[in-house]
Amino acid sequence: MQIYVDADACPVKDSVIQLANEFEITVTLVQSFSHFSNRRELDGVKTIYVDAGADAADYRIMKLVQKGDIIVTQDYGLASLGLAKHCQVVHHKGFLYTNENIDQLLQTRYLSAMARKSGQRTKGPKPFSKEDRRLFKERFRNLLEQRQE
Repeated sequence: MQIYVDADACPVKDSVIQLANEFEITVTLVQSFSHFSNRRELDGVKTIYVDAGADAADYRIMKLVQKGDIIVTQDYGLASLGLAKHCQVVHHKGFLYTNENIDQLLQTRYLSAMARKSGQRTKGPKPFSKEDRRLFKERFRNLLEQRQE
């Protein structure tokens, strides 16, 4: 099992890395070259850089993941593809994407896009909070513990 992070705009990369290290699980961060860093990689962490194209990170993640891996993303499309490959997919606010909730999430995203296209204003996501970070860490730890059993 490995953990893949859609890392360009992921606010919980450090939490994922910390918890994965505790459980001795490899983390692969996939991000665009625009986020390139010369920073030394931590043990158990691999960074893959991709072109800045709209879905380049998503395509690379899907090429790499295997059944049973974990994906961390806020992208509903990537989540849907990950579920189809029998991965566990986690949002950075800590909830699991499931076959039961993904259709509704995709439908909501589609309707919001159509509303924006027609000139309506839609609300964006709420800012990421300390409580969101705490909840993510708690739920992600629980997920990793369950996977170790």
